[in-house]
Amino acid sequence: MHTTYNKMMNNLEALNLSVFRENLPQYLDMISMGEKSVTDALYELTEKERQFRDEKAIITQIHKSALPSGKSVDGYDFSFQPSLDRRLVEDLATLRFIEGNENILFVGSPGTGKTHLAAAIGTEAARHRYSVYFITCQELMNQLKKAELENRLEARLRAFMRHRLLIIDEIGYLNLDSEDANLFFQLITLRYEKKSTVITTNKSLSKWNEIFGDPVITNAILDRLLHHSHIVNIVGPSYRTKDVLEKLEESKKKEYQAT
Repeated sequence: MHTTYNKMMNNLEALNLSVFRENLPQYLDMISMGEKSVTDALYELTEKERQFRDEKAIITQIHKSALPSGKSVDGYDFSFQPSLDRRLVEDLATLRFIEGNENILFVGSPGTGKTHLAAAIGTEAARHRYSVYFITCQELMNQLKKAELENRLEARLRAFMRHRLLIIDEIGYLNLDSEDANLFFQLITLRYEKKSTVITTNKSLSKWNEIFGDPVITNAILDRLLHHSHIVNIVGPSYRTKDVLEKLEESKKKEYQAT
């Protein structure tokens, strides 16, 4: 014969209130010993369940975004890139730019941490339950061209348009042909003043004509991206070079200590 307690535990399982169910016995003991009131116990149990679900939703959101893992603003070594205004980056991480449908362009040489910062801001946005998607420029163009060949370009553009924040990484590593440039222009035009886009590029904006090949379409793309934007120039050495040098230095120390 099932007791009321057993029935309640079964109901909590059926309702998928796993955290509530897991902590209930402990709280019932605290109630019986006078350490918690019923109201306080119920509040704390529901709060634990809510926090668990919020964190689970955040993890799901980050996973769906295709963001590189483990990137945060705090994890960026600003001391290695003194030219970078830390206050500007931290202000961008407040996500006010998303509410204003503004864009961010990270411009700098390879290895200076552009992708890290873009992904860090994207991760912060995902944690605040914004729809975020991270994609390299090459993969973006592959998807758009494939969609155009299959007569579903409009649907693919709408899919990219749904994301409140779209991060396009590595613009400039490969030059685009006229078809690519036109497809990119269509996407940027759709998002213009409606959603936020973050760009990372290794080419200064004055050289974007080399990427897109056509000065007219280049100017049209830049006009829409720059109208409401924050440009973050990173001038400094490569993080990857830094990591290699640190490993070499550590290896030398070990060799010296061994002698």
